[in-house]
Amino acid sequence: MPAQPPSPIELEFARQHEREHARSCPEKGPGSLARRLGLAREKQWVRQALKLAGEPGLILDLPCGAGRFWPVLAERANRVILAADPSQEMLDHCAVHHSLDVLKRVRTFQSSVFAIGLPENAVDCIFCMQLFQQVSDSQQRMAMLREFHRVSRDTVILSLWIGGKVMDWHRRRQARAGGQQAQRVLFGKALVEGEFRQAGFEIVGHRDFFPGYALRRLYVLRKNH
Repeated sequence: MPAQPPSPIELEFARQHEREHARSCPEKGPGSLARRLGLAREKQWVRQALKLAGEPGLILDLPCGAGRFWPVLAERANRVILAADPSQEMLDHCAVHHSLDVLKRVRTFQSSVFAIGLPENAVDCIFCMQLFQQVSDSQQRMAMLREFHRVSRDTVILSLWIGGKVMDWHRRRQARAGGQQAQRVLFGKALVEGEFRQAGFEIVGHRDFFPGYALRRLYVLRKNH
C-alpha cells in the first residue's frame, strides 16, 4: 500500500521517539523498583482499556513507535495486530527488537496518522498511545479523529494527559520554582471530550493511570454509525 509522507508533527514525534528509545536500549538490567512497578501498572492499564473496548480481534497500533505495547496486545491468542508508523527506520528497528513469537503476530506498514493506508471500517479498534497526547493544535486533533473514525469500524483507544490532578499541581509548583517540565499537552476534560463527540464518537469510558493523582488517562471511544 502506498505510504503517505509524514506530517511535520509526525516527523518530530518520530525523532523524539527514536532518541528516547536509543537511550533505553542499552539498559540491560531490570531497572529500579519504581520503574518496574510503573511498567507493570502500564500493562494492567492497557489490559483494562482493551477489556472496556470489548477485546477487539483486529487492532491497529498507530503510530507504533518501537512496538512497546505489542507484547500486551499479543496476549490474546486470536487477536490480529496491524502496526503502522511514519518512520520506516523505526519499523525496521522493530523487526530486530522483538521476539519472533511477538513478530509473527504483527503486520507492519508505513503510514501517516492523517492518511491511514487502509480502507473504511478496516479494523475493529485503533490503538493510539503516544501521538495524540502531543498534538496541541485542535484542527490537527480533529483531522486525526476523523481519520480514525473512517478506518475503525468500532472503537478507538487514546492516551492523553488530563489537567486538574494532584500531579498537575506538583507540575505547576515546579514551574513556578524554575523546574523543568516534560513537553506534554494537558487537556481540559470538557474540551477534549467535546472534540471526541464532534468527530463522531461516543465515550465508552476511561481509565486513569493512578486515579486522582496521575495525569495519564486512556479513553475508549465507540464510533457512531
